[in-house]
Amino acid sequence: MAGGEATALFSEAVLILGAAVVAAPLFKKLGLGTVLGYLAAGVVIGPVLRLVTDAEQVLQVSELGVVFLLFIIGLELKPSRLWSLRRDIFGIGLLQVFLTGVALTSLAVFLTDKGIAASAVIGFGLALSSTAFALQVLEERGEMNRQHGQKSFAILLFQDLAIVPLLAVIPLLAPFATETDSNGLIEFGKAVGAIVLLIVAGRYLLTPLLRIIGNTGAREAMLATALLVVLGSAYLMQLAGLSMAMGAFIAGVMLAESSYRHELEADIEPFRGLLLGLFFIAIGMSLNLGVLISEWLTIIIAVPLLMIVKSLVVFVLCRIFGSDYNVSLRTAMVLPQGGEFGFVLFSAAAGMSIFDQDTSSLLIAITTLSMALTPLSVALGSRLEKADPSVDMEEDFEGADESVDVLMIGFSRFGQIASQALLAGGKEVTIIDNSADRVQSAGKFGFRIYFGDGTRKEVLEAAGIRRARLVAICTHNMQVTDRIVDLIKAEYPEQKLYVRSYDRTHSLSLRAKEVEYELRETFESGLLFGASTLEALGVSEEQSRDIVDDVRRLDEQRLRIQASEGLAAGGNMIHTTPVKPEPLTKPKQEGRIVNVEERHSKKGANA
Repeated sequence: MAGGEATALFSEAVLILGAAVVAAPLFKKLGLGTVLGYLAAGVVIGPVLRLVTDAEQVLQVSELGVVFLLFIIGLELKPSRLWSLRRDIFGIGLLQVFLTGVALTSLAVFLTDKGIAASAVIGFGLALSSTAFALQVLEERGEMNRQHGQKSFAILLFQDLAIVPLLAVIPLLAPFATETDSNGLIEFGKAVGAIVLLIVAGRYLLTPLLRIIGNTGAREAMLATALLVVLGSAYLMQLAGLSMAMGAFIAGVMLAESSYRHELEADIEPFRGLLLGLFFIAIGMSLNLGVLISEWLTIIIAVPLLMIVKSLVVFVLCRIFGSDYNVSLRTAMVLPQGGEFGFVLFSAAAGMSIFDQDTSSLLIAITTLSMALTPLSVALGSRLEKADPSVDMEEDFEGADESVDVLMIGFSRFGQIASQALLAGGKEVTIIDNSADRVQSAGKFGFRIYFGDGTRKEVLEAAGIRRARLVAICTHNMQVTDRIVDLIKAEYPEQKLYVRSYDRTHSLSLRAKEVEYELRETFESGLLFGASTLEALGVSEEQSRDIVDDVRRLDEQRLRIQASEGLAAGGNMIHTTPVKPEPLTKPKQEGRIVNVEERHSKKGANA
C-alpha cells in the first residue's frame, strides 16, 4: 500500500512538472504570461482529464511559493524604503479594503438572498487581491519598481495584514457565535509579540548566524540556513495567528540591509519560482467544473462585476492620493482579481455555517477566474493609458538595486586598492565577496559590499550584473577567476571584463578568452618598486620613468609573441644582466677596475 501511494505520488509529481514545462513556455511565447500557462495546465490535468485529483494537498505545499516570494520582496525593501510607502500602505490600502468590502457587501445583499453576515464575508473576502498573481505579473513585465508597481505592492501588503482581523471576525458572524471562547485581546497580544520577537531576532541574531555559517564555506549549510530563516519566520507568524507570508516578509525586511541579502536571494529564488508555479497549477486544479456548468450565468455576471468594482475603487483612491491618470489606471488594472486569502475566508465561513459549501465553491470559482483574467487586465491597462513621456521607471536609490558603474567581484588587497581609484573618480561600485569576515570588516568602513559567491549566476543576477557598465574580477584564486570569467562570457557575452590575473600564464589564458583587460596582480607594483630603487641609487626620476616604460613595452611585446608562439618565446626581451650604454667611439685601450689600496701598496714597495 505504501509502495503504491509512493508510486502514485511520484507519477503525479511527474505529471505536474511536465505540464508546467509545456504550458509555461507556450503561454509565454503567445504573450499571455507564464501565470496563465500554469493555470491552464492545472485545469487540464485536474478537472478536465482528472490525472491529479488531490488539488488541496498540492495547494497546501505550493503556498510556500507565496511565502518565498514575500521574503524576496522583503529583501529588496529596506526599512527606510518601507517607511516611505506608509502613506500608500495605510492610506490607499486601508481605504481600498474598507470601501471595496462595503461596495461588494452591498451588491451581495441586493443581488442574492444571503443575509448581512454572509454578504459581509463575501464582500470583504472578494475585496482582497492575489499577492502571488499580481506580483508575478509585475515581475514578468519588469514593472515592480514602476510607480504603479510600488503602489500595487503597498495595497497588497495592507491586504495581507487585513486577513488577521477578518479571520477574527468570522466566529462572531457565525450562527453560534456566543459559544466561542476566543479572546480577541489575547490573540492580538500574541500577534504583536510575535512581530516584535521576529524583528528583534532579525536585527540581532540572523546576521551573526549567517556570518558563522558563511565562514564555514559549506554551501549546503548556507542553503539550509536560508530555508530555516524563511520557514522559521513563517511558522512563528502562523503560530501567532498571522499569515506565513507576512512572517517571511518581515524577516526579509530585517535582512534587507545585511551583506548576505544577495546570497540569500540566490539561494531562495529557485524554490520561490518552482513553488509559485506549483501554486498557480494548484489553483487551476482546484477549479470546480461542476459549479462552472451549473452556475455559469452567475459567474459570467459576477466575475466582470467584481473586477470592475475593484478597479474603480483603486483608480479613484489613487487619484485622490495624488497619482496621475496612468499610474492610477495601471494600479487599478493590476488588482481587480480575488485573492488566495479569500479561499481561506470562504472555507472558514462555510465551516462555521455562515453559508453552505456550494456557495463557498461558487466564490472560489469566481475568484479563480478573476485571477486567470489578471494578465489580460494588465495588458488592457497598458493599452488604455495615455501617452506620457514623463512616466518612467522609478529609481531605487538604496542598496545594489540601482545601476552601477562597476560590479567588483572579490575584495581582498588587490580589490581594495582598485576600488579606491574608482571611488575617488566618483564611480558607483557594488562589491561581492565570499568571505564573511572580510564583508563584515569592509562594511564597517562604509563600503557597499555584499556576501555572495561570484561563481553562481543567481548571485550575479541579484547583485545587478545586467545593470553594471563593466565587471571587475579581483579574486585572488586563479581557478575561481577562470570560473567567473567563463560564466560571464557564456551568460553575459556583451559584458566588459577587467580581470586580475595570477601570473604570466594566466594572463595569456585570459587573453585567449578575449577579456577586455587583464593585469598580473604583482606586475605594476613590482615596476614601481624597481623605479623607486633606481632613484635611491642616483638615477633621475625622469630616467627611471623611461626605463620602467621600456620594460613595460618589452613585456607587452613578449606577451603578444607568447600568445602565438608559446610561453618559451620572447626570451631575448628579458633583462638578465645590467644594460650598459654603448659609447659613441670605442676607446683605444680597454679599461679595468683598479683597487686603490693595492696600487698604493705596490708604489710603497717599489720605493
